Amino acid sequence: MERLNQQQWPTHCLYVVATPIGNLGDLGLRAWQALVRADVIAAEDTRTARPLLEAWGVRTPVRALHRHNEAQAAAALIEQLQQGQRVALISDAGAPAISDPGGRVVHEVRQAGLQVQPIPGPSAVTTALMASGVTSDAQPAYVFAGFSPHKKGARQKWFEQWASQKLPVVFYESPHRLKQSLEDLLLICGPDRELTLCRELTKRFEQVHTTTLGEMRDWVQADADRMRGEFVLIIHPAAQSEDTGVDAQTERWLTVLLTQMSVRDAVRMAMQVTGLSRQLLYDCALRLRDANTSDH
Repeated sequence: MERLNQQQWPTHCLYVVATPIGNLGDLGLRAWQALVRADVIAAEDTRTARPLLEAWGVRTPVRALHRHNEAQAAAALIEQLQQGQRVALISDAGAPAISDPGGRVVHEVRQAGLQVQPIPGPSAVTTALMASGVTSDAQPAYVFAGFSPHKKGARQKWFEQWASQKLPVVFYESPHRLKQSLEDLLLICGPDRELTLCRELTKRFEQVHTTTLGEMRDWVQADADRMRGEFVLIIHPAAQSEDTGVDAQTERWLTVLLTQMSVRDAVRMAMQVTGLSRQLLYDCALRLRDANTSDH
C-alpha cells in the first residue's frame, strides 16, 4: 500500500478503470484507489456499479454515462476535468470503450488536450482465451468481433464474414439469442468446426466447454442452466488440409456461383448438386473467394 500511495494521481485527468466481469474480488488495487481518489465516477449503470462500490468501501459520487447520454455527459465531464477534478470512468463490467460505452468520452477528452490514464484489469475476452487454450505463444493472434447482430439475416452474414478468418474469433452473445446463434453457426460452418463456449466467467457457476458445432447445440440443450448467464464464444479456425477433397469441376462451378451469390448460397447449391459435405464445400468456397479477391 505504501508504494501504491506513492504513485502519481494527477488532477485534470480521466481515469478509465476496468472493473470485475463477475467476481468482485478481481478489482485491482490500483483500480480501487482510482475510484476512491476520484471526485466523481461516471458509470454505465449506477445501479450495477453500486454493489461493487459498496463491497470496496468506495463513497465517491456516481453519475450515469451510457450510450444514450454519452455526448452530453462528455461535455460535462470535460468541464469538471478542466476545473482540476479527477474523473473515473467505468462500465458495467470489464474495460470501458470495448463493446461498452466510453470510447466517445475518451476521444473527446483527448481532443480537449486533457489527460487520459487507463487502469487495466479484468476482460471477458482475455479471460475466455486464457481458459480455452486456443492461442499460444507461438500462435498468439485472435480477432475480437464484439456482439453478434440481433436480426437473423444480418447475423448469418456476420458469421459468414468472421468464420472465414484464419484466426480464432471471439464474440459475445446474450442468453436469449444463444440457441439461434448456434444454429446459424452450424449452418455456416458445418458440424465439424470447433467452438468454445464460456459461461459466467469468474462467477460461481463458470463453465468452459469446447466441442464441435455438431455437438455443441445438444450439449447446451441437455441442461437448462447452460442457457443462462453471460456468454463469450470462440470460433476456432477451420482445420487446414493440403487435400481439399473437392474436384476441379466442382471448384469451377463454385467459382462461377460466387460471382452471383453469397458463400452460403453457393455452398448450399453445390451441396445439392455434388452431395459433398457443407464443411468441405464451405472451406473450398472461402479459399476461392479469397483468391479471387487478392487477384483484384
